[in-house]
Formats: sequence, C-alpha cells, structure tokens
Amino acid sequence: MNALCFAIFACAFNLLLGYTGLLSFGHAAFMGSAAYVTGWLIRSAGWSPELGLLAGTLGAGALGLLVGLVAIRRQGIYFAMVTLAMAQMIYFICLQVPFTGGEDGLQGVPRGKLLGLLPLDNDLVMYFLVLAIFVGVFLAIVRIVHSPYGQVLKAIRENEPRAISLGYDVDRYKLLAFVLSTTIAGLAGSLKTVVLGFATLSDVHWSLSGEVVLMTLLGGMGTFAGPVVGAFTIIGLQNFLADRVGSWVTVIIGATFVFCVIAFRKGIVGELLAWQQRRRAK
Repeated sequence: MNALCFAIFACAFNLLLGYTGLLSFGHAAFMGSAAYVTGWLIRSAGWSPELGLLAGTLGAGALGLLVGLVAIRRQGIYFAMVTLAMAQMIYFICLQVPFTGGEDGLQGVPRGKLLGLLPLDNDLVMYFLVLAIFVGVFLAIVRIVHSPYGQVLKAIRENEPRAISLGYDVDRYKLLAFVLSTTIAGLAGSLKTVVLGFATLSDVHWSLSGEVVLMTLLGGMGTFAGPVVGAFTIIGLQNFLADRVGSWVTVIIGATFVFCVIAFRKGIVGELLAWQQRRRAK
C-alpha cells in the first residue's frame, strides 16, 4: 500500500516533468500538506475517511494553484528554485503551527469506515481501496496525456517558443498541469496518512522531493509505467535494506541510481521501450 501511494506520487510528478518539462524541487510540500489536512480532519474533527481524502486532495490543489501562480512565471532552474523555496516555507509552517504536532507529527489517525460501510481497519479492504485509486489515477493520467490538452503539453515540453507562436497560452497550460500534478500528489499524501495512520515532517521535507525525482528518472521519465517501476524499486529497496544495512541504505540507493543513470540513460522502462523499437526497426 505504501509503494502504491508513492507510485501515485511519482506519476503525478511525471505528469509535470515528463510531459510538461517542468522540474519541481518542492513537490513533497503538496503531498505532506494534504497528509496533515487529512490526518487532522479524520482524527481531531471526526470526519469520515472519504471526506478527509477529498479535503486533503483539494487542499493540495488549492495550494498548488497559489504556488503555481508565482512559480509559473519563471522557467528552467529558476522555476525549480522557486518551488523549492515555497516548499521550505510550507515545511516551516508545518513545523510551527500547533495542530500538526511539530516534530512529533500527527499520530493515531484512525482509518474508520469508507462510506460508513467498508471497514478500512481490515488491511485487505484498505489494500483494494488503494489499488482502485491507483488504477483510477493511472488511467486518468493516460487519458490526460493522450487528449488534445496533453498534446499541447508535449509541444510545450519540446519547443515552448514554437507553441507560443502557434497561439497557445503557454502559461495557462503549464499552470493547469502544475495544479493537476499537485492535486494528485495531495491524493497520494492523504491516502498514505489513512494507510499508515500518521503524518510527519518527513512528508513535507525537501528530501522527499528528491526521492520522487529519483523514482521518476530511475523508472523512466516521460513513460507511463516508469514512475510506478521507480517507486516500487526505491520503496522496495528501502524496506528490504533498512533492517540489514541501517543508514547505509541511502548510500546503496544512491549508488544504484548512479549506475542506472550511466547504464540506462532513459530509465528502466524507457530503455525497454527503446530496445523494442530497435527490434521492430530491424
């Protein structure tokens, strides 16, 4: 379930980087803020899990709109730096405001019952809910990319001045892509809080933004399955190695990433697709 949540997060990031060409260094802020909103509403306000998930997702989308209105005016590394700066502001807000629990985070978030019927305390029920949401998000992203709007995003990624010369309002298209990406990232954070029962500062820390970049590049940027493969690879390595090598897990994951960047420039899925194309060409 945790890996599926991060796969949703990576797919959201890939929509922004892989298909729009915008590199955000602050995406963890949207995942983490949604996690806090959902956790507080379910635990302290007594909301049902479906309303908590919806509120966290919409909250992340609204926050993404505010950040996007500022960041979208910049391009390249300047866009990345603005998103990082805004994300750090959100991190310190989450550290200081009382309802987040500070360094202790929000603990003991109950799963409750979905629609008052399905007991999410049952891990099997919770798993199929997470799986259904993941499949829905994955199919929605596929539809977005294959739509006329998605084709414009690809045009902006490949050659933004040409897209402008064709009459497209590039900033509006990029802002919508940013909001869509942050909304889906918020859904991942909200779902993760319900699954694990807590939200902590690590959910909004800049290092998590780096991890999602790693997942996307490792699996294959600009491919549908790449972020999913990358998320499962990173989360799987973390879970497998944590009890065996301790703090060395970060070094091993870093070395794995360096090896894949050198050996698989297009990522795991990207290289497989390129190999299939070469075989068909022959």
